[in-house]
Amino acid sequence: MARGQERTAVLLMTRTKPDRQNQARTSARLPRIPEVALLLETSTEYGRGLLRGILRYSRLHGPWSLSVAPGHFDQVLPKARSWKGTGIIARIRAPETEKLIRATGLPFVASTLLESRSPIAGSPYGEIRTNSVAIARMGATHLLEAGLRHFAFCGFDNCNWSAVRESEFSELVKSKASSCSTHRVTSANWMQRHNWMESWEHERPILARWLKSLPKPVGIMACNDACGREVLQVCTSEGLRVPDEVSVLGVDNDEMMCEMSNPPLSSVALDVEKAGYEAARLLDGLMAGQTNGQGQVVQVEPTHVVTRRSSDVIVQDDSLVAGALRFIRDHAKHAISVEQIADELRVSRRTLERRFLRSVGRTLLREIIHCHLARAKQLLLETDLPCHKVAVESGFGSLKSFNRSFNQREGTTPQTFRLRSRNSNVHPAVSRNHDLKVSVV
Repeated sequence: MARGQERTAVLLMTRTKPDRQNQARTSARLPRIPEVALLLETSTEYGRGLLRGILRYSRLHGPWSLSVAPGHFDQVLPKARSWKGTGIIARIRAPETEKLIRATGLPFVASTLLESRSPIAGSPYGEIRTNSVAIARMGATHLLEAGLRHFAFCGFDNCNWSAVRESEFSELVKSKASSCSTHRVTSANWMQRHNWMESWEHERPILARWLKSLPKPVGIMACNDACGREVLQVCTSEGLRVPDEVSVLGVDNDEMMCEMSNPPLSSVALDVEKAGYEAARLLDGLMAGQTNGQGQVVQVEPTHVVTRRSSDVIVQDDSLVAGALRFIRDHAKHAISVEQIADELRVSRRTLERRFLRSVGRTLLREIIHCHLARAKQLLLETDLPCHKVAVESGFGSLKSFNRSFNQREGTTPQTFRLRSRNSNVHPAVSRNHDLKVSVV
């Protein structure tokens, strides 16, 4: 070998050896990509909302390798030999599933279908829970504002979250000097029984007798959309007019289920996507060995009521007041005045204001602002319209009057309200630097 070639070979050897050592050190420092099993149903809006939030967190703070099986509540842990799990997020249907998850020894964040107990302080796991007290209060307020005087609650037996909603709803409407009847579905509980469709034929006559026994008109809050849909089906078969005789409100705002109901079902919307994001954040900390020494709970909060035909009713003994309420609701997106309403109803302003205050307990102007703000909140939560367009679309004459009215009612600005309802750590345009691996099992 020539002397020049020998020098080149020596140089290559001395350069290559350190480079390989540096590569080995670099690869040793790379953290392992977390492998997370998602035992969440894709058949309900609740499960899909949690999945959307988890995916958003993974894209921002991952990457994570996610294992998910499309289906209902019967989820199982991945059985592939290649799956080396580091964490689990699940909705637990049966004690057997919980035992299997605990047996893995992995950190997990779970939602039990019954929500019957709180997590143990300092444990390497967390829990997802619905804020059933706030949900019940929002539902009760919605039905009370319709002017109804008789109320009822239909829930599931042996479900703690349903019982909490029933208790809170009953207590609130009774505090307004209103009656409240309750009923619990047993054999047709679709979450606890595999053969609930077969059992439903036995449950239907019992539910029908209860519905027909209620004083009319009545406002019924169902524990969730599935229960609300069952109530609507029985009302139809028994000839009970919805919403004139029976107004029905569900929970979860599962759009497909609500829109396919007859009539379409009103529902309390939940911020499950934000809860999914927070559950992923909690699991990330647990996988890193972080615990705060306390039971760790992710709350699923209600955001607003999505009003559809099933609860779109105004109950008033005074037909003049009922007409005013209907006009205000039908024109919530327009700037309207008391004079316009009086002209529409062909009555003097003074007479209308006096009778409205006596029947409803608040002024016409306050009711107009209330309906404008309700529409504004819906637009802030469900759209990305800028605040000045929200002001126009919700009947306010200017952004200044919108901000002033919103701040007086909600104690914050519209922009802050929107940001608070969403996860402050979530940003649009994600995962430029991280690849998301999802395996379907």
